[in-house]
Amino acid sequence: MTSINLFTQHSGSLSSLKALTSQVDTAFQAAGLSERLAELINVRVSQINGCAFCLRTHVEAALKAGEQPERLTVLAAWWETQYFDAQERAALGLAEQVTRLGVPEDRSWDDGSLTSEQVGAVVWAATVIGAWNRVVLSSHPKVGPQA
Repeated sequence: MTSINLFTQHSGSLSSLKALTSQVDTAFQAAGLSERLAELINVRVSQINGCAFCLRTHVEAALKAGEQPERLTVLAAWWETQYFDAQERAALGLAEQVTRLGVPEDRSWDDGSLTSEQVGAVVWAATVIGAWNRVVLSSHPKVGPQA
């Protein structure tokens, strides 16, 4: 396949995705969810999708938002730890369900820790970072040590 850069092609689509990202960020905050949780979702979905560029970007953003390095270290196996509270566990479980689209649907995350507004915000957050993962992975950016 010919290498493409979706950041320079189809600029209208990229602008729409940026606008959607901004709307989802606003909805996430309006639902009473923290920036730190948004970044945990961004990192976890990017781990599942194998997007190194988004992982580097969102680990840095998570740290800037006050996330602890120790929690990021165990995020890939969050369900085995006691680092995450009930709301975070529910949000991470839901984000994984949206990312993996398992059938039948796994509703183990649905323990009442998230309101319906928060569920919608998490679904949109996982959907948007998944879209960015696909744009970035299709564009094949170089990801290496930063100077």
